[in-house]
Amino acid sequence: MTRNPVTGGARRRFATVGFAALGAVVLSSGVAAAEPTAEEAQERYEQLQEELSGLNEAFNQAEEDHEAAQAELEEIQERLTAAEDELEEMSGKVAGIAQVAYTGSPYSMFTVLFGGVPDAALQNVADLDYLSEGQQDVLAGYIEEVEHSERLHAEAAETEERAAEALEEAETAQEDGEAALEEQAEVLESLGGVDPTSVEVAGSGGGGTEVAASGDVQAVLDFARAQIGKPYVWGGTGPDGYDCSGLVQAAWAQAGVNLPRTTYDQVNAGTRISRDQVQPGDLLFFYSESAPSHVGIYSGNGMMIHGSNPSKPLEEVSLAAYWDGVFTAAVRVG
Repeated sequence: MTRNPVTGGARRRFATVGFAALGAVVLSSGVAAAEPTAEEAQERYEQLQEELSGLNEAFNQAEEDHEAAQAELEEIQERLTAAEDELEEMSGKVAGIAQVAYTGSPYSMFTVLFGGVPDAALQNVADLDYLSEGQQDVLAGYIEEVEHSERLHAEAAETEERAAEALEEAETAQEDGEAALEEQAEVLESLGGVDPTSVEVAGSGGGGTEVAASGDVQAVLDFARAQIGKPYVWGGTGPDGYDCSGLVQAAWAQAGVNLPRTTYDQVNAGTRISRDQVQPGDLLFFYSESAPSHVGIYSGNGMMIHGSNPSKPLEEVSLAAYWDGVFTAAVRVG
């Protein structure tokens, strides 16, 4: 049976997180200072890496918000269509009586009921004293349901439009952030610097000595390792590419655990543990304790499997050089 460690509804934050992340890039997207040192270039690269992680998760949240708004709009559209169909059917049953009562001409009940404003429509129903009280109540109920559904539909359409705008803004922001990081990577390389986020264990071939695990955790690690080398993809959930939280979600699905989509929610999807308690399969979060923007899977021997940005594929890296310095939380799931 699929397990879902998340309680309560998904948190909606496209109006806050996305714009906060966008502001970070706007404030820090200037070109690096003239003739920086290698140390300054590395510091700038690390800053952009953190901001880019935030933009990715803001994009993921905006995408979730938009999908939820679209689903709600479709559901209300179905409800509105059903209400209109029911009213049309009921109207047809009494159309003949209505024709005689008003003009004797073959007008539909919609013409009779909706010839004026909604209040007038309800009054028209009341005026049909030749109808039974039960029929009047049914008609009035159908009219009210249609009007209510129309109001809900208008509200849902407005929400969907706002979510679509937020998603577009988040996508633009992350593209700008990616360009800034790529530019800084070139600066760092030209100065002989090394990307601090991708340091591997010397002679490990990119993974070090694999640590054996048991049961569900081994399935998680096997899956995660099999994805190493695949591209980092914005909003990616596989199978051809992933972002950091997409990889974590897909890996733990192999153990029957249904993790939420974003790091903001994944950090609350299990039991918090300290850094010195981590075991293979645990989730490691970075940059913020309450709303982390990056996550990886601890693979043992001080290593982590993750994806950090689109300039490099999914990889297994040492935590010691850079990532332990920005570590904020660890979670055990399963």
